[in-house]
Amino acid sequence: MTVTLALILGAAGGYVVGATPFGYLAGKLKGIDIREHGSKNIGATNVWRVMGRGFGLPVFLLDALKGWLPTWLALVWWTGQQASIELTTLGAMLTGFASVLGHNYTFWLSGRGGKGVATSAGVLLALAPLVIGIALVTWATLFFVTRYSSVASMGAAVAVPITMAVQMASSGAWNVILLGFGIVLCVLTIYRHKANIGRLMAGTELKVGRK
Repeated sequence: MTVTLALILGAAGGYVVGATPFGYLAGKLKGIDIREHGSKNIGATNVWRVMGRGFGLPVFLLDALKGWLPTWLALVWWTGQQASIELTTLGAMLTGFASVLGHNYTFWLSGRGGKGVATSAGVLLALAPLVIGIALVTWATLFFVTRYSSVASMGAAVAVPITMAVQMASSGAWNVILLGFGIVLCVLTIYRHKANIGRLMAGTELKVGRK
């Protein structure tokens, strides 16, 4: 198998796994279309707000799993091929990024998906565990202070490339592929929150815990 074919197959597999709309399926279990309630998003936050923690938490974990699993499998596969660290990072990164795109633009729902926060967290858990740890702390802090899930998510997204850069600078070992991936994830996450940004500026964004 050529390198190009392996990269394409990994990305395709990541997309298919990421496209599984767990939030939508959870809504169907309760007899509703989650796209018609709350923020009309299939992500874990909206599921939590509309259907409660009993549905929201499992959806969050499953959305994170569909980012972590294909990325981890790609890491294992490329490492087994004795590929260079650059190629291993690239292969796992493309697979993980495809899973995020699958969540954000799932073919099951005509391209209408979530914002990719939980799935991105799963990808980063496989690629850079320390980074996702800092991002989670950032998310929790901002959420506690503001009670806005959107603000917490965007703040955590910004923390990802910053943490990567600080970590690489302190170790003297720069991985531009991984850093570039962190920047892309950050930009994509903020872009997917553009509607939330508009509501924040208008003062109409809902805080978690309020209908």
